[in-house]
Amino acid sequence: MSQNFERVQAGEKVFDWLLLLLSIGVMIEAYRIDGIPGLNSPGSFPMGLAVVMLASSLVILASHRRKRRDPRIRSARHEFLVFFHAHFQPHIVVFTLFAVAYLATIVWVSFYISTFFFLAVMFIYFRQGRVVSSLIFTAMTIAVIYGLFTLVFRVYLP
Repeated sequence: MSQNFERVQAGEKVFDWLLLLLSIGVMIEAYRIDGIPGLNSPGSFPMGLAVVMLASSLVILASHRRKRRDPRIRSARHEFLVFFHAHFQPHIVVFTLFAVAYLATIVWVSFYISTFFFLAVMFIYFRQGRVVSSLIFTAMTIAVIYGLFTLVFRVYLP
């Protein structure tokens, strides 16, 4: 008799272990806020979230314990290549690089200018070169952000 095993995606079990490590790290950092917090202390909410993260990652690890990898994946290197091909497609890499650049430039340039350039470049890229309509849509978006945060909520944006 052959057993039917559920399949995991390439890299999924590694991700499960990384999620567990991240959950433990969040738990440690939440503990450093206030030790073992009371219900009204500043560390109670982060500690509660850390407990939920840790419990969730343990449940995920337990549920994936009996899952097997796809038999077409021959080695760890092949699994990495399948994972890389599935999760690092060009549009994801471009967006990630521009998002990191945006986060870096927001420190030196104002929020509105850096956000305008980020949105404009991303709209032009994802709309495949429609420059004029992308710039109009970007300007309208910045106007809405300015109106909401500066005029309505009176929040200072850097």
